[in-house]
Amino acid sequence: MKKLAVVAFGGNALLRSGQKGTISEQEQNVYDTCLSLLELIKNDYNIVITHGNGPQVGNILLQNIAGAKLYGIPEMPLDICGAYSQGLIGYMIEQQLRNILEERGMDRDVMTIVTEVLVDKNDPAFTNQSKPIGPYYSKEEADKMSSENGSVFAEDPKGRGWRKVVASPKPLVIGNKKSIEKLARDGQIVISVGGGGIPVFYKRPNFLEGIDAVIDKDLASALLATQINADEFFILTDIPKVCINFNKPDEKKLDILSVADAKKYLSEKQFAEGSMAPKVRAAIQFVENGGKRTVITEAKHLGDQGCGTSIVLNYTES
Repeated sequence: MKKLAVVAFGGNALLRSGQKGTISEQEQNVYDTCLSLLELIKNDYNIVITHGNGPQVGNILLQNIAGAKLYGIPEMPLDICGAYSQGLIGYMIEQQLRNILEERGMDRDVMTIVTEVLVDKNDPAFTNQSKPIGPYYSKEEADKMSSENGSVFAEDPKGRGWRKVVASPKPLVIGNKKSIEKLARDGQIVISVGGGGIPVFYKRPNFLEGIDAVIDKDLASALLATQINADEFFILTDIPKVCINFNKPDEKKLDILSVADAKKYLSEKQFAEGSMAPKVRAAIQFVENGGKRTVITEAKHLGDQGCGTSIVLNYTES
């Protein structure tokens, strides 16, 4: 029986340091990342792919602003911009993965599901907006927009200006999870929960509406993996293994990590926020909720024997 795996593409799956972000660059990056899936496919895995969308949503927001200023085109809210990005990134992944499969005579459908993710409008995150999005502004510009529409801004730690910040609520339910699981178990490759999913809430009973927020893509991917009963969860990043004492003389690469030790290292701040810490938390979430293991690794090592760092409930299950 084939295993079901969720594979979360990291940011460098689409855009890499020093690149301008052209479509040709992103398509080549996606092609290279999708090549790493071949070993899983050959080893009888069914696959669901998730991905980030930060730079792409940032560009969409800039296009919104420019269109409004130059042509009076109404700006779209963040949830709509997220939906745009799911479609465009899903299209790139679909096309490049299909190219790879067809080049090798492999027959799989590849499809993108624009995915809503339910959040709680009373989540404490909505009273503590912290996720920066969009362009940088001067203090005067930020104050003006804040007074006009109630947007919250925060100063960039590197002194580049002020950016709008939004909530990052906890994901609760993945939309269309039953269909995603059925399609994947039937052998189709599904792309879903792009950018953490489109955050929606119940404005009133049985009536959903989008909300300005950004869901952590790793936590949403872990929740997806749990709710579709995946066996394994792979988080692709830009380093081959999780390390403690990272970039120090006594740096140590970890082959395997129990949930208890992962929590201990998190409490010791061994993993940086905005980098490895969210990935480790997502790994823990999946394993604590029935998943067999999470693997954090670099895309090019995916499928290698003993690749990456495996996070398991306890060492006896390795």
